[in-house]
Amino acid sequence: MRTRLYLLVLLALAAAAPLGAQQILRWGGDAEGGAPFVEADPRDPSKLVGFDVEIAELIASKLGRTPQFLQVQFTSLDQSAKRGDFEIGLSGIEDIPARRQSLAASIPYYEFREVLTVRDGDRGRYRSLADLKGRRVATLGGTMAYDLLLDAERTHGITAVSYDDDVHPYSDLVLGRVDGVVLDNVLADRAMRRNTGLFTHPGALAVGHYIVITAPENTALRDQVDRILREAMKDGTLEAIFKKWNVWNEDQSELYARLVNAPSTPSTPGTLGTLGTPGTLGTLGTLGTPSTPGTGEKVRSYLPSLFRAALITLVLSFAAMALAVALGVLIATGRVYGDRFSRSLLTIYVEVMRGTPVLLQLFVIYYGLASMIRLPAFIAALLGLGLNYAAYESEIYRSALEAVPRGQLDAARILGFTRMQTLRLVRAPQAFRLALAPMTNDFVALLKDSSLVSMLTVVELTKQTQIFATNIGSWVIPGLLCALLYLAMSLPLGYLARRLEERWRMPTV
Repeated sequence: MRTRLYLLVLLALAAAAPLGAQQILRWGGDAEGGAPFVEADPRDPSKLVGFDVEIAELIASKLGRTPQFLQVQFTSLDQSAKRGDFEIGLSGIEDIPARRQSLAASIPYYEFREVLTVRDGDRGRYRSLADLKGRRVATLGGTMAYDLLLDAERTHGITAVSYDDDVHPYSDLVLGRVDGVVLDNVLADRAMRRNTGLFTHPGALAVGHYIVITAPENTALRDQVDRILREAMKDGTLEAIFKKWNVWNEDQSELYARLVNAPSTPSTPGTLGTLGTPGTLGTLGTLGTPSTPGTGEKVRSYLPSLFRAALITLVLSFAAMALAVALGVLIATGRVYGDRFSRSLLTIYVEVMRGTPVLLQLFVIYYGLASMIRLPAFIAALLGLGLNYAAYESEIYRSALEAVPRGQLDAARILGFTRMQTLRLVRAPQAFRLALAPMTNDFVALLKDSSLVSMLTVVELTKQTQIFATNIGSWVIPGLLCALLYLAMSLPLGYLARRLEERWRMPTV
């Protein structure tokens, strides 16, 4: 009887679970983007605030559900939507054709302008992208602004610099690492309040829109969201939200008038051009038109960029490994032959570098030391990886040196060899044979860890692949190409290491 009761309770819970799950509306966003989109409430970090938070809550309430936030990195929002990690996503997500082709996208709920920000002293010198020829101009990777800069790179000769967040482009502008930043007016206004000495030109380089995304099969949910947004445009709810966050302007009134009076038909990539003010979206070139390049054409156009990024990855990895090997040898030698004080200092260095994340070390070198020394991004990346891997290399060399039989060292001393001669002629060659295999493993690991330097604006292979995937709306082809390029770089190293091991293997008795 008791067993049957337990079974009935379990069945009841199982039957109720889907109903309970339906009361939750999972929505994805990136709290790292900060205000006014999504951020932790400064008064209560357990809560979120921002106009996208309030719009998500509005949609959830109209659907009779409870909103539940899911933190997703901004560049991964599209892929998470496809996977079904959340039901709707909104975090300043831009309306671009690739996104509409791969996802179910809502009508726009906010219209923004791409604007140019420069240092206050350069406001008369740099008025447009054409004025920045030969200069570095920054933006957030995988956005409409980045495509705008890539086009300006070809037509005006600027250098486009991609960041993974919208904070450091402006801080680097203040420091003089870049000469301009192109992002939407919402982000530019926030940056102007946060940083002194900057000026944003009011003219729009392009016009775009924020949208809500969901999985491509969730068209019914998308249509519900469209109806909720239109109702909120009619009754002034959206206007109140945007006024609360000081981002309301007349652009929104014109946008809402067009959308409210437009027929309620499913959104398609081709409708994007009808939403903008006449003549403004034309500045985007093909971004706002249905005649966008096909996947094959996009792959061909991105291949040169992938090859250049692979070359940067290879050069950076070789240079960082050379630095790591040189420092590792010195550290290992000091720990084996040095006095107690030297050994203690070197041990502390090794433990600190191995015990803290390499990404943290890269941030400290590039951003933390900027007030004292402004290192170029590539040099900072080289030092960060080299100093980190030097700690690991030193442990390999130290253990290899200590693995050389004590009898050989005693024989060298009896023959009158000095300590340096013993190290150079007897100990080091044998230790190198022992260290070769783990050295190769470390180099392959460094090759892959070089992807972290994209946080310092170095566009290496993984970062370029991420931008590629965002622009075509899929990770399949970019991911395969990226994997093939990494294999093409790492497999020859493994083959070379095996050949060297065979050639220098210690003879057996």
